Amino acid sequence: MALWARRVSRWCCLLSTARAVEPPRRLRSRGCAARACRGFAPVAVLPAGKELVLCALQACRRVSVGNCSPPDSAKGGSFSSPESNLPSVQQEQAKVETLPALNAKILGEDWDDIPPSSALEMISEEEAVQIIAEPLVPIQSSTLRDYVDHSETLEKLVHLGVDLSQVEKRQKAGQLLLTLDFEKDVKKILLFLKDVGVEDNQLGAFLTKNPYILGEDLEALETRVAYLKSKKFGKSEIAQMVSRAPYLLLFSVERLDNRLAFFKNELGLSVKKTKDLVIRLPRLLTGKLEPVKENLQVCQIELGFQRNEIQQIVYKTPKILTASKKKLKQTFDYLHNIMGIPHHMLTRFPQVFNSKLLRIRERHMFLAFLGRAQYDPAEPSYISLDQLVSLPDEVFCTEIAKVSMQDFENFLKTL
Repeated sequence: MALWARRVSRWCCLLSTARAVEPPRRLRSRGCAARACRGFAPVAVLPAGKELVLCALQACRRVSVGNCSPPDSAKGGSFSSPESNLPSVQQEQAKVETLPALNAKILGEDWDDIPPSSALEMISEEEAVQIIAEPLVPIQSSTLRDYVDHSETLEKLVHLGVDLSQVEKRQKAGQLLLTLDFEKDVKKILLFLKDVGVEDNQLGAFLTKNPYILGEDLEALETRVAYLKSKKFGKSEIAQMVSRAPYLLLFSVERLDNRLAFFKNELGLSVKKTKDLVIRLPRLLTGKLEPVKENLQVCQIELGFQRNEIQQIVYKTPKILTASKKKLKQTFDYLHNIMGIPHHMLTRFPQVFNSKLLRIRERHMFLAFLGRAQYDPAEPSYISLDQLVSLPDEVFCTEIAKVSMQDFENFLKTL
């Protein structure tokens, strides 16, 4: 019985393997086992799993007696004990050893008959649920965020700190980034900017303000840097100018040269002072010239400054050239007409024009309330305009007004 059980187990394993590899519709009857299954009528009403087991049992029974035919004792109508009908152990062992090789060949043939998988092949619901589809690239979108997962360039720019929500607000900047290849187009520009002097932690902010530089020709960029060097700008000065005015390197050599010539001639400055002016405020080279021309006319015609006074004011405080005309006139009116500050004093302390008018008014009114509003350097208890606007409130109260901070706060509540 033990030998019988081993045969059954071996055949069940082989047939189970064949059924797992090949779809049921492609299983074909092979050998003595298949013929035995066809000759066993009740199998037709059983499930597939039981059908295979019964076929295996029938095949094993036929193989055990040899030549797929019943023994002589069975033909006579009766069986003796199982032990007496079984062949010797050595004979059965030899027969059993030949079965795996035969069935391995059969299974190999069945595997060769399996066609390759097709896109039209039917799959089960369980297999369909496990399929993960890759997201499609949006055909059209109003935000670059939808393309980050599909673009290596956008992904790496985000890692550098570029704010894509700000970039997409700039005209055609988003379309430009989507057409660039990081290794071919972007990487060389990043290396160039680092060589110019833009720090790693500044690259994200720089490209957020000026993404267009990624589409510029590298040779043209190098030519513009070479021009600045020819004008005696040092490496650190060029780095400072490029970092503070990101659009600077988008200007051609001719345009940069015209801008420098404009400020030199319009203000009557020397070459050295012109260079110092644009180093401190490099956006003078990239901004519009109309506001600059208008502010120069306001200073000369409406505020009454002389040309040499305008030169000193602009050289000390370049932001006056780009300030709001309305703010410039309101500040001058309060300083000159209410506080009584003459032109030559304003020329000495032009930084007062960069201060908030409210701050100037509050402090002047408090000093006037205390009787200490003295701005003439020839008089005692003189208070300079620089001290008036630049000192923190605590220092202003203790050193200039000679009162406590609480007194100043109480006064402000009365305004």
